[in-house]
Amino acid sequence: MAWFLVEIRYVQEKLEEVRPRHRKFLSDLAEQGVVALGGPLGDGSGGVSLYQAADEAALTEIIDQDPYHLEGVVAQRTVREFKPVIGAWLPQEA
Repeated sequence: MAWFLVEIRYVQEKLEEVRPRHRKFLSDLAEQGVVALGGPLGDGSGGVSLYQAADEAALTEIIDQDPYHLEGVVAQRTVREFKPVIGAWLPQEA
């Protein structure tokens, strides 16, 4: 499994209407262990989420089902693989 940082920029006019469905989508993925965290940027222009998936193709299948993507809230999306090495959430090495 690999980690991916996904950043999106919003189409502001559609944001409020779709937000509840987007948050439900991410919450369900968090319960499944696919989303580690997610939330909006401080300036409200977009958001960032940290996902775990087998590879980028598998991730794309997942994030293409996000209501923000399906309902036109995403103006721009970037996906970058992330390789965490330090942090309290990482498993301890033996």
